[in-house]
Amino acid sequence: MSAELSLSSRPEKPKPPEGWREMPLISVAEARFSSVDKLTHTSEEPVRLCNYTDVYNNDYITGDFEFMRASATQPEISRFGLQVGDVIITKDSETPDDIGIPTVVDYSAPDLVCGYHLALIRPDKDEVDPTFLAKQLSHDRLARYFGQQANGLTRYGLPIGAVNNAPLWLPEPGEQKDVGVILRLMDEAIAKTEAVIAKLRQVRAGLLHDLLTRGLDKNGQLRDPIAHPEQFQDSPLGRIPREWDIKPLESCVLSEITYGIVQAGPHVEGGVPYIRTGDMSGDQLLADQMLRTSPEIAGRFRRSRVQAGEIVCAIRATVGKVLPVPPELDGANLTQGTARIAPKAEIDPSYLLWTIRSDQTQRQIAREAKGTTFFEITLTDLRRVKVLIPSRRGEQEQIAAAIRSLEARLSNEADGLGKLTNLKSGLMTDLLTGRVRVPATVELAPASANGATSNQPGATPQVSGRKHHKG
Repeated sequence: MSAELSLSSRPEKPKPPEGWREMPLISVAEARFSSVDKLTHTSEEPVRLCNYTDVYNNDYITGDFEFMRASATQPEISRFGLQVGDVIITKDSETPDDIGIPTVVDYSAPDLVCGYHLALIRPDKDEVDPTFLAKQLSHDRLARYFGQQANGLTRYGLPIGAVNNAPLWLPEPGEQKDVGVILRLMDEAIAKTEAVIAKLRQVRAGLLHDLLTRGLDKNGQLRDPIAHPEQFQDSPLGRIPREWDIKPLESCVLSEITYGIVQAGPHVEGGVPYIRTGDMSGDQLLADQMLRTSPEIAGRFRRSRVQAGEIVCAIRATVGKVLPVPPELDGANLTQGTARIAPKAEIDPSYLLWTIRSDQTQRQIAREAKGTTFFEITLTDLRRVKVLIPSRRGEQEQIAAAIRSLEARLSNEADGLGKLTNLKSGLMTDLLTGRVRVPATVELAPASANGATSNQPGATPQVSGRKHHKG
């Protein structure tokens, strides 16, 4: 009876949807484990290697890559030379989760070969679409299979049999191509958004430097030290606008910069939140993730109570990191690893936040930080750190507004990227399991300028950054 119960309690093996076939990879593709290492031998032919990281970090292999130079024998070049439409997967790794990660080859050249620790999979294109195959191999179902099949203790690897026997779910070739089109379009949209974000970050870095060293004149324009050198003066922090002052940080605050609670006691549900250095690891302070103390303990440390709009500075671990206090943390307390900075009325809080984040200020903080296993800065040293302050509060506000505008653009693009990533994940779950079928009559992609449709290898640009594996 117990054996019957045990058998009946086993989860049922997932089955492909109606009209799809389950078959081993070997029936529609040939897998080859590369033997080409990174060494260069004068007795061999010079080649370019498509390496592990090229595959791991990208959904598509394109001609834009800077491939590693190495050498290989003629038989190796013949066997492991790349062709457009090949699929490559990682076959070895330090963790099972990093095995079986695929990419599609969209570029080939006579000297481009597949490198070591990779499996080159050459599909029969009459039976399986390369993009569909790669996306299927990246799906959770196949990722779990590869993880189970990987051998090793400190380093894991797939045997050739595990790759050959990978259980693919395949619809008719036409539906495979349609799914490939949709997922390539998603990858392209993600790549374009990532490119916009990368460009905005470059612009932000340059604009922040200019705003926090040159400032804005009364017309709201960046001061030009070349066209108008008379508007600038020499200082210990370099050339700065004549209308600016260099002040110690302590002169910019309402009251003395202080740290917080030494012993907060046990967590009290519904109590007063307190901010630790660990709460400052992200880009904002999140009240729902914080520990809380009793109102009695918090009341003993009123000097470390923060209000919305003030600044919290890490004085241990991530020394010098500063974050604004959001409205939902008004009345929260600090721990001794953090310090309260409450700007005076003539100092714009957002401007002070960003000038503390500036290179000039952070370099000073880094010089004053002490420690071996972890760094910290004393309150005395933090109070003496010099900051650049425009004499007009109006200019401070203009600079802060310009930075907020750029930050808002970055935030919007990041939100858009998150939505695209979630949409792609949902589409992969639906389309690669047959939960949602692509209508046979749908017109998915127009022909490109060179006559190739977007589902064909070579028609999609490289996706930068970490690929969105395991849909």
